[in-house]
Amino acid sequence: MSSDHTTPRKPVDGQAALLMIALCAIWGMQQTALKAVASDMAPVLQICLRSGVAALFIAALVFARGESHALRGGTWKPGIAIGALFALEYLFMGEGLRFTNASHMGIFLYTAPIFTALGLHFGLPEERLSPLQWLGIVIAFGGVAVSFLGGAGSGPTRGTAWIGDLMGIGAGAAWGATTLTLRFSRLSQAPSTVTTLYQLLGAFVLLGLLALGTGQTAVTATPLLGLSMAFQIVFVSLISLLVWFGMLRVYLASRLGVLSFMTPLFGVVFGVVLLGERLEPAFIGGAIMVVAGILLVSGHEAFRARRAKRFGSPA
Repeated sequence: MSSDHTTPRKPVDGQAALLMIALCAIWGMQQTALKAVASDMAPVLQICLRSGVAALFIAALVFARGESHALRGGTWKPGIAIGALFALEYLFMGEGLRFTNASHMGIFLYTAPIFTALGLHFGLPEERLSPLQWLGIVIAFGGVAVSFLGGAGSGPTRGTAWIGDLMGIGAGAAWGATTLTLRFSRLSQAPSTVTTLYQLLGAFVLLGLLALGTGQTAVTATPLLGLSMAFQIVFVSLISLLVWFGMLRVYLASRLGVLSFMTPLFGVVFGVVLLGERLEPAFIGGAIMVVAGILLVSGHEAFRARRAKRFGSPA
């Protein structure tokens, strides 16, 4: 079996684009779900518990499919690494939501594709981005910045939002490092269930210890908390992670990463509708820039693929 470093990845097609829209909606909703019930359960504890419950289901699936062999053979070392990075990502997110609002966290968390694209560009030949695609990334990232600068620190987060926003960038860097670790290790050949299990266990153990150590263990049982945790366990920790890591084994990661720039748009919309966060005029301009950047990257890739198919030229 060839190593993942030489295994070709497909450009983004229509099916991948639709799946990414669904994933972005789920991911955009998670900050709102965490923030909405933060007074009932600390975000760090929410993430710990949802990861632990989801890990039980994923572990059962791994053994039912006969994939437990993938837990051996050298995958445990990178498995520990991505588990720690996953926990770090959600540590930054959970703690950051104490200082900033959900829409800002969504925006800064999804700087992850920038870190991923940079690492892959210099590490894998098939992941090299063209100048036009780099321009698309710059425009999309500029749109993220414009969206943030238009309304930072409004409401109860005024004066502390910058702390949460920096944590959001840290979460994005940790997510990007997770993707790079996956691609450059033996986990790239492991089933997506095994990759997901490593991450969930890492988040459960490390964030659980953090919650205990910092006294963030108080829980107030409410119907909203139950709904939020059900959404987080089923859609965020189970479905979205399985689909995402399955797609990383098939499609070019940098293209998928850029498409994830749609997530901040969903995140801000959910924050406005469900949490009453103000929609600043600058967000509209930033959203246009984000969409334009996505179109430059994915549209250019689609054009190259069509050209190769029609004229037989290399893609």
